[in-house]
Amino acid sequence: MTARTFRYFIPLLAVAAAALCSMALIALSGRDPFMIFEKLFRATFASGYGTGQVLFKTTTLIFTGLAVALPFKARLFNIGGEGQLQLAALAAAITGALLPSSVPPIAAVPLAALAAMAAGAIWGASAGLLKVRFGVNEVISTIMLNFIAQAAAGYLLTRRFAEPSTEHTTEIGRASMLPKIDELSGLFTGSPANITLLLALGAALCAALFLFRSRGGYELRAVGLQPEAAAWAGIRSGHHVTAVMTVAGAVAGLGALNLVSGYKHYYEAGLTGGFGFSGIAVALLAGAHPLWIVPAALFFGLLEYGGLAVGAYVPKDIFMIIQALTILIVIVLNARKL
Repeated sequence: MTARTFRYFIPLLAVAAAALCSMALIALSGRDPFMIFEKLFRATFASGYGTGQVLFKTTTLIFTGLAVALPFKARLFNIGGEGQLQLAALAAAITGALLPSSVPPIAAVPLAALAAMAAGAIWGASAGLLKVRFGVNEVISTIMLNFIAQAAAGYLLTRRFAEPSTEHTTEIGRASMLPKIDELSGLFTGSPANITLLLALGAALCAALFLFRSRGGYELRAVGLQPEAAAWAGIRSGHHVTAVMTVAGAVAGLGALNLVSGYKHYYEAGLTGGFGFSGIAVALLAGAHPLWIVPAALFFGLLEYGGLAVGAYVPKDIFMIIQALTILIVIVLNARKL
């Protein structure tokens, strides 16, 4: 087996190795690993509600995973998905609440989506411009922008847009709400899974087509592989850096629709729940391939909800360890180029 062929098996090997390690940890905690995993799958994929919960978490993780994967093709590391998602969720909630009731859903939902994308895009573009104009490392800038986004969102929520005697914004209008899947098909009854899932799958497909079937995607990958050669070929690397960071922020922003329009119907502190940071792990497990983002997000969505479902038997921290081990193993195997 060649190194290139083996590379495609790295995610599966990482998941298998992490699962074995987790079984050892569960056994050390005094529980039967097979019983725990059986209860985990019964609470998730063997239950309509549990499956819906997993898919709900998967939806946002697809968006935040893509927000990391796209810049990675240009050798950029977007750590700012959390801040981009946070500001986008606030923007979507404010827009949905301010729209007049006379605005029909066919206009209200796109307007909320545009507001979310614009907020995320502005935050992503900020890191891109700092990189191009001043040479600021995007890892540092996106981390710092996360803190600024958190502070800005907290200030705007508490001082400007919070409902009296509450800690959340005004509920969005009904026209800005997205239907849940169980309302349309009867599947996943009672879960927050909504039609944003279809948008997430479409986004992953569009990202793959752009990267591997378009001139812009070819140039972006060229900038990441050989920036000097790309410059000699007339490809403006600075333009692509700014553009891909802007698009990444907009894609992360789309994840706010799942949280605001499809679920809570308002913004509150902690709504994003670390999805932006988990998206980094999703992208690494997927090898930054847009289509592999989907199963990787599903795996982390399973661990996120599954850990809660069996929390009465083992600490949820064990499933956080599984996530961390999976990514560490992926990094080690890739580094060794087996």
